[in-house]
Order: sequence, then structure tokens, then C-alpha cells
Amino acid sequence: MSPPPPLTAAQARRLPDYPFQGRWFGHGAWHQHYLDEGRGTPVLMVHGSPTWSYMWRHLVLALRDRHRCIAPDHRGMGLSDRARDPDGALLAETRAQDLGRLVDHLVTDRGAPARGWTLIVHDWGGPIGLWWSHLHPGAVTRLVVLNSTAFPAPPGYRLPRAAQALRHPALGRIAHTANTVPHLTLRQAPRRPLPQAVRDAYLAPYRHRRDRSALVRFAQDIPLGPADPGWHHARRLGRSLITFTQLPVFIGWGMRDPLHDDLVLAEWTRRLPRASLHLHPRAGHFVLEDAARQLIEDIRDFLAVTDRGT
Repeated sequence: MSPPPPLTAAQARRLPDYPFQGRWFGHGAWHQHYLDEGRGTPVLMVHGSPTWSYMWRHLVLALRDRHRCIAPDHRGMGLSDRARDPDGALLAETRAQDLGRLVDHLVTDRGAPARGWTLIVHDWGGPIGLWWSHLHPGAVTRLVVLNSTAFPAPPGYRLPRAAQALRHPALGRIAHTANTVPHLTLRQAPRRPLPQAVRDAYLAPYRHRRDRSALVRFAQDIPLGPADPGWHHARRLGRSLITFTQLPVFIGWGMRDPLHDDLVLAEWTRRLPRASLHLHPRAGHFVLEDAARQLIEDIRDFLAVTDRGT
């Protein structure tokens, strides 16, 4: 069996603004934690690294009166078990497969529809959620993108120096031991300082060395060129975005994000020119923290308008 998560569901409910009754799905040797809140059309929220379902707390609270909000924790993250990844596997692919099994369970056993899903993605949630969508044609009918990517790095893009350093195996091992990834992300990604209790909540699942193996792996999986293992996958993923050119798409973007910069945003708008674009000049990578009130209001409006149009 896989090692259990460092935080129980009861402990998680004591975190700020996270009053949810978590659920669990068994993937054989390991269990995945997810939120399943509200009733109505399903909204699937897919987090990246080094976050977990806690990042969606305010959005879940705002949407669950009209929508069924599903927010999983990826394996090795949040409250999910610390399951080992196959050697050489691309994390975006394995997490998309995990997501597919979870959604299949929700459709088969828990009354969720096979179609009509809204997909909301952030950071690595883009490659994960959009690959799942590609593997399940017709399941997703609306897309919300928050500071993410789903295509090869655009020409001229430069990975921030700290993220670049993590790609070196020795530095990656040091960062894993020192828990550098979540601490550095929480210090730099939000442009507004987070309350200490919120910072502690984000860090809670990654306190022990054994609990954070996936975090450095995600940084090392970023495909920057054809020599990187994930480059071909990123190209296939980018081509799959043509599916969304005729569907409602919302892009909410923190403009002060060194990881997903203006070049990445321009690539989104080039590929999805009909998307509804909502820019937040003073927000960073954690746009849902920096611009929570306005962004959540805009997402609610987008869902309401497109509900009426379907």
C-alpha cells in the first residue's frame, strides 16, 4: 500500500475556509482525495504544483449553490496517498489517467453526467485537465484557464532561474530535502502576502520529505525544447486545443507571473482567439488568491451566461 497523506480530512477541515467533507476514490493500491460539493452541472477544478484542492476553496464556496464542484488532489499531493510514479512516466499523463478513472467513477457510481462538464485549470492543471479532456471527447463543454499552459513553450520563452535550477538532478535533490518548491512558490507567486494561516494550509501536506516527491518532479517535467521528454506530448496537447475554438472559453490571467508570462498569454489568445479575456494587472501566478473577489464574480457570470446559451 502507498504511504498515507500527512494530513487527515478532519485536520484539513480546521484549515481556513476549507469546511468540506472530503471523499475518497480507490485506485487499487492508493486512494485519491477529492471534494464533491453542491448540485447542478459539474465543474471540475484541476490544480497544479505545488498546490492542492485548498486553492479552490473560495471558488467552491461561491459556485456550489448552482453547480456540482469536483476538486481532486493529484496522487502524491494534498490529502491523496503518496503513490509512486512509474519510472520515466510523464506526470501530466499519469495524472490525466488518474483523473479519467475518477471521473468515470463519478459518472458510473455517483450520478454525474458523461457530458456537460466545465473544466477549470491552473498551472499544471492545464496539461493534466486538457489531456483528460482530449482522451474523453465531448465531455467538456466549457473551459476556464487560470495562469496555465497546454502547448510547447512559445519562441523566446525563458523559464525563471529558480525553476531552471530545479531541472539539475543534484539541485533538485537539495530542493526536495529543503522543501524549497512550496516555500519559494508561496513567497513569490502571490503578489499580495498571504495570511500566515493560509500559507500554513498550503504547506500542510508537504511538511515531511516523503510527502513531497512529486513537487520537484513537476518542475523537472517542464518541456522547453525537443530534447525534453515531454515536448512531443506538449505538441499533441497544443494541437488538441482546436476542440475549444468553438466552445465557450474564459481566460483569467495574473499579469505579474514570471512563470506564465506575456508570451504564454499571447499563445493562448492566438490559439483560442474567441476566448473571454480577463486580465488582472496586479495579480501574479496565484491569481485566485490575488484577485479572488473579482475573478470569482467574473467566473460566476461566465457560467451563468453560457448556461443560458446552452
